[in-house]
Amino acid sequence: MRILVPNLGSTSLKYQLFDTESDRVLARGKIERIGSDRAQITTWDEDGKAATSVSTVEDHGSAIQTLIRHLDTLRKSSQGNIVDAVGFKAVHAGPHYRGTFLVTDELLQAMADFVPVAPVHNPIYIQAMQIFRSLLPQVPMVAVFEPGFHVTMPACAMTYGVPHEWMERYGVLRYGFHGSSHRYISERVPEVLRRSGKGLRVVSCHLGGSSSICAIRDGQSVDTSMGFSPQSGMDQAARCGDLDPFAILYVMEKENLTPAQIREILCKRGGLLGISGLSNDLRDLEEASEKGNSRAQLAIDVLTYEVRKYIGAYAAAMGGLDVLSFAGGIGENSWRVREEATRGLEFLGIHLDRERNRASASGDRVISASDSAVTVLVIYTNEEKIVARETKRLLAEIHSA
Repeated sequence: MRILVPNLGSTSLKYQLFDTESDRVLARGKIERIGSDRAQITTWDEDGKAATSVSTVEDHGSAIQTLIRHLDTLRKSSQGNIVDAVGFKAVHAGPHYRGTFLVTDELLQAMADFVPVAPVHNPIYIQAMQIFRSLLPQVPMVAVFEPGFHVTMPACAMTYGVPHEWMERYGVLRYGFHGSSHRYISERVPEVLRRSGKGLRVVSCHLGGSSSICAIRDGQSVDTSMGFSPQSGMDQAARCGDLDPFAILYVMEKENLTPAQIREILCKRGGLLGISGLSNDLRDLEEASEKGNSRAQLAIDVLTYEVRKYIGAYAAAMGGLDVLSFAGGIGENSWRVREEATRGLEFLGIHLDRERNRASASGDRVISASDSAVTVLVIYTNEEKIVARETKRLLAEIHSA
């Protein structure tokens, strides 16, 4: 089965075409600066050969049409359908959609109902699903929702201290996100260590423009830092993390802000950008910090302190720790963040190897010292692979039913 997995951002579209029978990526590409006349289009073939061009891409609809034209060029060398299904890394549609589902009108309405909770993600994916449905009407569309991996969390980790009817009426509970990434980590760590995942206690740190941490025991999520919305937990690149709700109410009253206005501020002017006043990109903050910018350094300190706290908290929640894993753009590439986030955690048995951690290397690898009781890994996550696999699983179940 050939499954297309698009990954959408506000001005970008990345995609991979998987052959699930051979576990190969047949094609991939990315379109950046959507909405401009200087959009950069890059495609790779099965052999990894890249082709780059610049063109006008007015909106996500135009970007998706560009994607389909790229796939059409593969038809001559393919047998059968070039796309058998489209799998989306969907974010939020409330309590009834924590898993993998066919894209239907009812599902799209549920996503629309939760746009106020996931305003950065849901509108883009709703639009994309509608466009793909119109352009590929005979191709099944599947949504793999991020909270799906976290349904194994115990009730005490999901429940907020709010009136119980809020959960019953409005689905106010801790959902957790980055589920495809944390699921991949839960499976990849035992492979790297060449051991069973049974009994393994892992803290998975997905650190990037959007960050979350997950406690994984026996391959299952038992707690995670994000909660009701992707705007919770750790401070994100430009989105606030956990925040006393009375601080929001206080500022809203002082500034006469509407819910829409405060939502915009918390989503686009918070996080590392809000603290530093400079940038939402860690690379910019590290460079500015080296030049003496104290607010940039404070933003980095907040990030690494939050990671450190979650590691300790989740080690306590699981009764110990065997593996600490770093993934995501920051987790994979910033040795400084990994070093600072683990500083002072020697009491948990975490000991980084300075040279391994700072080495210019790529790929999954061990960065802990040989005598470290906790194995520390860098894992290059593959969310798209999980989405493709879950899409195939659901369609197989439907076909056999």
